[in-house]
Amino acid sequence: MSGAAPITVACIDLAGTTVADGGAVETAFAEAIAALGIVSGTAAHDRAMDRVRASRGGSKIEIFRSLFDEPRAQAAHLAFERSYDQLVDRHGLRPVPGAERALERIRGAGVRVCLLTGFGRRTQARVLDALGWWDRADLTLCPEDAGRGRPWPDLVLTAALRLGADDVRHIAVCGDTANDMLTGRRSGASIVAGVLTGAHDRDRLLAAGATHVLPSVAALPDLVLAT
Repeated sequence: MSGAAPITVACIDLAGTTVADGGAVETAFAEAIAALGIVSGTAAHDRAMDRVRASRGGSKIEIFRSLFDEPRAQAAHLAFERSYDQLVDRHGLRPVPGAERALERIRGAGVRVCLLTGFGRRTQARVLDALGWWDRADLTLCPEDAGRGRPWPDLVLTAALRLGADDVRHIAVCGDTANDMLTGRRSGASIVAGVLTGAHDRDRLLAAGATHVLPSVAALPDLVLAT
């Protein structure tokens, strides 16, 4: 990226981007929807899961609000968090190969890192605890910290403010969903990189505005540091 503005802040997603998902998020969504009486295998359940897949990367509570009224959305979100906790207890969590080294390289070059998520604060903390990642980033944010989750730009702009970015063009955003890409483009980030280790494929990421599509987050340092 010859002549591009230097990247000073990298906003990087968790599940599907730096954390191997293994289908846990979708399973937790399916179990949460079933807990509200929408049984797996029915047309209603299929429609709800189609909405979930299209909305991946967004705030989890907002996804449930798109499906249910407020009391049921809150109940579904609680069921989602419990299901995800149980999946972590049974199977653990692991980084995407190369993710930890990528974070080290980016921060080692003086670029500040914010780890973003659509999880609520409780689940975000569970992920960071399970991986021992509290010291892997300069900042961690969830939708509760910013006002609105993805696809709105709030998370990235909050990171820019808290980490002292001089210009939104000095920001890189990396994620695995169309909503990650929309957030990056709406925030003005100059690098909006999609990765192929999570929810959405190359065509979906490009259609949502990805400036680059990478095989995984392991390739992000070369892109960011090339500026």
